[in-house]
Amino acid sequence: MNALPSPAADPTPAELLESSGVREVLAQLDRELVGLAPVKGRIRDIAALLLVDKLRAAQGLQSTPPSLHMCFTGNPGTGKTTVALRMAAVLRQLGYVRKGHLVAVTRDDLVGQFIGHTAPKTREIVKKAMGGVLFIDEAYYLYRPENERDYGQESIEILLQVMENHRDDLVVILAGYRDRMETFFSSNPGMASRIAHHIDFPDYSEPELMQIAGLMLEQLNYRFDDEAAPAFARYVALRRRQPHFANARSIRNALDRMRLRHATRLFTAGTAPTREQLCTLQAGDVLASRVFAMQEARDGD
Repeated sequence: MNALPSPAADPTPAELLESSGVREVLAQLDRELVGLAPVKGRIRDIAALLLVDKLRAAQGLQSTPPSLHMCFTGNPGTGKTTVALRMAAVLRQLGYVRKGHLVAVTRDDLVGQFIGHTAPKTREIVKKAMGGVLFIDEAYYLYRPENERDYGQESIEILLQVMENHRDDLVVILAGYRDRMETFFSSNPGMASRIAHHIDFPDYSEPELMQIAGLMLEQLNYRFDDEAAPAFARYVALRRRQPHFANARSIRNALDRMRLRHATRLFTAGTAPTREQLCTLQAGDVLASRVFAMQEARDGD
């Protein structure tokens, strides 16, 4: 008589991580973003919490879905939107939201300019985001106490209701500068009480910015020649000390301008460029930046 097959063993956390597809999402986050070790660590922690929650539910243990609303703080260009996209994918893979899409908005998408406009605008955005993640950038602009006729508070009240009543199918991520978000929360305790996870995004170091530039160029099939690379390192060091530096965003903009100079140089050369020339940025393409001219002007003073 054949023995009955033994019941399948319960999956380990590592096996669940693999079978759910979350491991690949986290690996993609590592590939896409340079540095940000504290941020990636927090995202892994949240993924672990959700995985263990699934294991507890499978064992019949008390398992209340955790609050997943978040606040991302940091300067522009530090990867907040990219991390929000990957967080949405993690939540979808683990079944915490139905669709796993990201709807990114600002105040203008939520708040109307006239009486009666704000509620429909906010509810329409919430409807689009349901089943996924609603990412509100510069969320503190929703609250403008200095303007008695401002309608941002109406949008906040609707969001508070949705965050409480639909937290099993919508995750809200508020984003912005750290100091301004702290002021926003101190003025809106209801919103502060609904945010379970606060994740701060540090600025990139100069070596990390150089690594980001290398990855961006690789994706575009460009490269620096031997003299352009140190010239760009000088550019990064100068640009980081100037106003309105936006981390990876500023690096991308700088590379776009260098590609324009590269294209103009090849176009005016009068000869057919080789494949190597089409792909190679030279020091002159970097040093023509006004960042260097501004530095020289300051040194001259």
